[in-house]
Amino acid sequence: MEASPLNTKSHFHARSNSLPSRPHPLFLQCNEHLDRLKASHETSSSSSWLNHKLGGLQNLHECVENLFQLSLTQEALYLEGQEDELLNGSLRLLDVCTAAKDSLLHTKECIRELQSIMRRRKGGEVEVRVEIKKFLSSRKVVKKAISKALANLKGATKNCNMSSTNKDNLVGLLENVEVVTLSTFQELLQFISGRIAQSKSSSWLLVSKLMQSKKVGCSQLLAEESEFAQLDEALQSCMFSSKFENMNKLQNQLEKLESLIQDFEEGLEFMFRRLIKIRVALLNILNH
Repeated sequence: MEASPLNTKSHFHARSNSLPSRPHPLFLQCNEHLDRLKASHETSSSSSWLNHKLGGLQNLHECVENLFQLSLTQEALYLEGQEDELLNGSLRLLDVCTAAKDSLLHTKECIRELQSIMRRRKGGEVEVRVEIKKFLSSRKVVKKAISKALANLKGATKNCNMSSTNKDNLVGLLENVEVVTLSTFQELLQFISGRIAQSKSSSWLLVSKLMQSKKVGCSQLLAEESEFAQLDEALQSCMFSSKFENMNKLQNQLEKLESLIQDFEEGLEFMFRRLIKIRVALLNILNH
């Protein structure tokens, strides 16, 4: 009898003279999604690309969830014996996803409050300036929370690298899934804070290094403006202007960013639900 296509390294060790049969189509599908996401990290980090990457993550994790339904997967996880690390990895993903969701929600609420004041204009420019000041203060809170979330990635102790980890065994595949997911979430968090990586592969390299070393900081990345940064700058300009100008342009910026946040929120909510399902499936497998 041939070895299972999802056999882990420990299982192969017992049958070293046997070759694995053809991998299950879902296993191959997951690797295809991983390869596409890795390639996407070598392109730009615009809002449209980030939405595209979130869509790719959704496809990847949907595939992983389906993979967890296979009896072969359940057997492979049981044989590999890396329960703690797999569970810690799933928790890391949930934590970073939650940080991104919270940052978007907080920014969206501030945008809506500012829009409401701008529409009414009952107190004139004074009231608008007060609300803008509140918005900018709230953004500082968001940026501080994002910095903390990114710093927490330094605490990851896994020695997992996308270029070296074996994707031909199940645990190696799951490690790669974690790396590419963390990398995309990290990129999104930077974007929300108002800075996005200028180097084509800097986001990818950052997470790879964070997974291996505690010496790398996010400040080492060169950056360019995102839509969040553009709005921050426009509001700062209003605070120091003698009179408000181009209010329509500012309102358009607020509407555009609110729409962008809505898109990101939908993608992250899908991801959060999927990550919960995968963690529950993992717990069920490891507890039986």
